[in-house]
Amino acid sequence: MKHILFSASALCMGFLAFSQNNQHNKPINQTNMKTIIHKNPKALFDPTPFAFSHSTANEAEGKYVFISGQSGGEDLKHHLSKDFRTQVKFSLKNLETVLADYGLGVKDVLKITILIVDHDQEKLKIWTEEMHKAWQNNEFPASTLIPVPRLALDDMLIEVDAVAFIKK
Repeated sequence: MKHILFSASALCMGFLAFSQNNQHNKPINQTNMKTIIHKNPKALFDPTPFAFSHSTANEAEGKYVFISGQSGGEDLKHHLSKDFRTQVKFSLKNLETVLADYGLGVKDVLKITILIVDHDQEKLKIWTEEMHKAWQNNEFPASTLIPVPRLALDDMLIEVDAVAFIKK
């Protein structure tokens, strides 16, 4: 059954990739930022100190890049530190590595989802501090943080996935 689900999932992803008119190896126009809109309605609290925006949108033609959950694994051996902050830094670094492969940066991310094992206020503080370092312009993506009891590997403490946008 797992094999059938995996095969169906892989087939769907293949169709999605094909339908996105794969131009992965072509140079990417770096003017995405001018078309991404970050909205924080005045009727809601200011989320920027917490490193997110209430919403983001893109008005340009282009394609979306769906980035799988990036853990805090280091190097090609995927070493997982026991330290939460270290894993946060590497999860963001790994996200930036995937974005760079498309000629993108964090400024092109519209939405992120963060999964944190045994989430608490100290972990939220660390996450927020590291987000402010990565998004130095304070124009944060829309964001959802989900506390979880565990992740795919025993020592994983965080996983971050993202949706980015490539302008045509």
